[in-house]
Amino acid sequence: MLLAIVVVALLALVVRLVQVQVIEASTVAAEAFDQRLTTVAIPAERGDIVDSRGEVLATSVVRYDIFVDQVHLSENLDPADLSEAAGALARLLDLDAAELAPVLWGPEDPDDKRRYVYLTKGVAPDVYEKVLEQEVPGVAGDQASERYYPAGTTAGNVLGFVGAEGYGQAGLEQIYDELLTGEPGSQTYERGARGQRIPTGEQGVEPAVPGEDLQLTLMRDLQYVAQDAIDEQVAASGAEWGVVQIIDVSSGEILVLADSNAVDPNDPGATPTADRGSRSSWTVYEPGSTAKVVTMAAALDAGLATPTSQYVIPDQYTAPNGQQFKDSHEHEDLKLTLTGVLAESSNTGTVMVGQNLPTQVRHDYLSKFGFGRLTGVGLPGESAGILHDADSWDGRTQYAVLFGQGLGATTLQSTQVFATLANGGVRKQPHLVKGTVDEDGTEHPAELAEPERVVSEETAGTIVRMLESAVADGTGANAAIPGYRVAGKTGTAQAFEGNGVIKHVASFIGIAPADDPVLAVNVALYDPKTSIYGGAVAAPVFSEVTGYALRYLGVPPSTGAADLYPTTYE
Repeated sequence: MLLAIVVVALLALVVRLVQVQVIEASTVAAEAFDQRLTTVAIPAERGDIVDSRGEVLATSVVRYDIFVDQVHLSENLDPADLSEAAGALARLLDLDAAELAPVLWGPEDPDDKRRYVYLTKGVAPDVYEKVLEQEVPGVAGDQASERYYPAGTTAGNVLGFVGAEGYGQAGLEQIYDELLTGEPGSQTYERGARGQRIPTGEQGVEPAVPGEDLQLTLMRDLQYVAQDAIDEQVAASGAEWGVVQIIDVSSGEILVLADSNAVDPNDPGATPTADRGSRSSWTVYEPGSTAKVVTMAAALDAGLATPTSQYVIPDQYTAPNGQQFKDSHEHEDLKLTLTGVLAESSNTGTVMVGQNLPTQVRHDYLSKFGFGRLTGVGLPGESAGILHDADSWDGRTQYAVLFGQGLGATTLQSTQVFATLANGGVRKQPHLVKGTVDEDGTEHPAELAEPERVVSEETAGTIVRMLESAVADGTGANAAIPGYRVAGKTGTAQAFEGNGVIKHVASFIGIAPADDPVLAVNVALYDPKTSIYGGAVAAPVFSEVTGYALRYLGVPPSTGAADLYPTTYE
């Protein structure tokens, strides 16, 4: 009976062996191969972000994530040596040795130990090499990538930052995340029961495709100077925040888009969430007096006035529909030309000039200059501002829009108005991205909207010449730059925060050199305490930053004195 039982068992084993090794051999082998085969992702190298001259603003550096195989360590390390090993690693990784030791060893029950436990992440290559020199069993590292911003806060609010998972979380890092990320690759290999790689096993690699580099129009050095200047003025004036923008008028390239108290993308958590973006593109308020140039341009285009047209300007004026308007301060009747109305920033004078424009024409000019429309700058959360249809304007709004009230705009929208005038009346799309560069070094220029003529070249040139008087004889005297002719306009705008809270935005937007325009520059400060007038708090920053920019770009000084229109008459 025992022999019979043994024979039957042997026969059963033989049948099973034949089934496994002969009949189902290929199927079983394939299943075993699939179990041994594993695939891991190879992350693509994230593309760099560089300024217009190739200076790196954002790049990726090699880092290592350190882990321990608790099973391997406990099998190959004497428990008496655990404290020494933990101490050596703790010193290198800036960890507490007493807390690190139990993580290295793991649970006492061997079945509960884990093969992969992180000790720390983001270790520099030189530190990783020192970790390996300790020869602690089971301790190794995975190569990783960390985003690094060598210029710190410079352009931080424009660049944005990358989160822990490697995805763009704000700014251009977010908008161009897919392009910068590239295509991940993969590595396939066979591994044993304990996870070890089988050297002679099947292996395969699908290389990763690196992300493309993003080249901006920003100039790092100009951006730094502008940020420093606006930070100082915000502190000196007690403003909540400030911005500086510089646009190359011939191309629409934004050379500077600076925010005060800019975020450091290397440590975004140190900056409140509300302050991490660029206020230039999403904070909306009434543009105020800087928008008076639109009324002047419309009046000139329509033939309703000339730069020397004469007006008697009271400090209060009643429009044809009975609405009353007043200037910022009381004054006797003034004998001003159209140029003088603009230079003195008279609300009443602007209404007197613009009241003869049909309501729809007023709206059309505001829209053509870019109010109520996205600029296309390409930043997250950009606002189109507020410009209601003309037929919805009430009796006051139809006149208030003539001097920059009754509508809402971003600072960038206001800047592009002056850039358009400086460019002979042709609007070029303001943009931050010059193009991309792929892994082969091929450059791909950014796609831009077609240039759009807004006003005639003659009208644009006339307005620029009129704006010179605002600097030479008017409210913008503090914006003067030695050696260069400057055209510009001060502004005191209102920002409504709700619950009846109204704050002021002081600004100066200018063009330089006025005789051969290259730059349009906007300086704005939100709720300054020392003065609400742009001529007092914004114009000096304009002078400092624009003067530096002109010299930095090698723009030659103006030749010859300005031929100014008269601002008054007898």
